Amino acid sequence: MTKLTKSKLPKTSLIIPIYNEAGHLFDFLEKIDALKIPTAKELVFIDDCSKDESRTILKQFSFRSEHQLIFQEKNQGKGAALQRGIQAATGDIIIVQDADFEYDMEEIPMLIEPVASGKADVVFGSRFKKDGRQVHRTFHYLINRFLTILSNFLSGLYLTDMETCYKVFRSEIIKNIHLESKRFGFEPEVTAKVGRLKVRVQEFPISYYPRNYLEGKKITWKDGVAALRHIIYYNWFAPKKDFFSKDIPEKFIPRGANWL
Repeated sequence: MTKLTKSKLPKTSLIIPIYNEAGHLFDFLEKIDALKIPTAKELVFIDDCSKDESRTILKQFSFRSEHQLIFQEKNQGKGAALQRGIQAATGDIIIVQDADFEYDMEEIPMLIEPVASGKADVVFGSRFKKDGRQVHRTFHYLINRFLTILSNFLSGLYLTDMETCYKVFRSEIIKNIHLESKRFGFEPEVTAKVGRLKVRVQEFPISYYPRNYLEGKKITWKDGVAALRHIIYYNWFAPKKDFFSKDIPEKFIPRGANWL
């Protein structure tokens, strides 16, 4: 791993949406608070109007890390929570982190290193990139592969896992993307919009430990249908001139683009 000097040390903001995660939230907070990464660290929690004790746990936890606690007044969905967290973040690098243990947070240093060292602008963590270890449920695998292949065909990005939680961005990129999806459409929407930019994208294999619905998993088959709709809409029909802020750095705009 490339070493970063103190004078050049950037900050990474972990955007963590929360909805009814009280059953394991304290253990998760202890682990994410203690996590060591090769940059400065900011934790940005967005509670999406949880109905359980999640808010109380967040308020009472004694953080050692720099952090922000944001509380939505009504439940709006994961995408809406991410939008608010991204805009509130103060880091140079932004990564999405779910508030559970489906993903191995110890792999975050590997994912942010290419961005921190200037080798990449966006990094995807892939549950399906071959690493010789991971075994997946057949139905889950096939649905995700279908959605990723369709997204690849329309966006021009060759990925193995578009629907992954772990996505890392330079903040100057993600903060200047206009995001609209309120629920789980964030993944296909942001992928379609990143695909329109002149950015360096890398993808690395990650571990994945899926939980079931009794354990709190919230995504359903309806979200798969919605993802299909989002892929088609944002790649084909959505007006491209509305994708980005006027403040997005010119270096990320493809030559000849006329949608800004």
